Amino acid sequence: MEIPPKSPDGSEKSPQSKELLTSNTASTLCISSRSESVWTSASRSKWDIYHKPVIVVSVGAAIFLVGAVITSLSCFLIENKNVYKMCGPAFLSLGLMLLVCGLVWIPIIRKKQKQRQKSQFLQSLKSFFFNR
Repeated sequence: MEIPPKSPDGSEKSPQSKELLTSNTASTLCISSRSESVWTSASRSKWDIYHKPVIVVSVGAAIFLVGAVITSLSCFLIENKNVYKMCGPAFLSLGLMLLVCGLVWIPIIRKKQKQRQKSQFLQSLKSFFFNR
């Protein structure tokens, strides 16, 4: 009676199960490599597309305004003046950073949308000419 060699991970599997595992893994990889946004043609609303940068811009503007208020408090209030002078510019810079990141993110999304539309148009042309 011959004992089949053990696999490196210690589990014993027959050659048939190895083939099934390989083919199952390949089909899973193929399915998972497709992104839904590329393969589905359902149009998304503008809010679905731009909600993340809009939120980042809103939060950045709010933090920037809080920083401006805290910085102006250092001019008017005498007690805890050093705290206001330290925290105010920190909030100003953080808010400005988020504001700029969100404002730069919006044109990037627009450019990707245009590229996606061109890509879908070219795919439809290819399928029209090559599937005859």
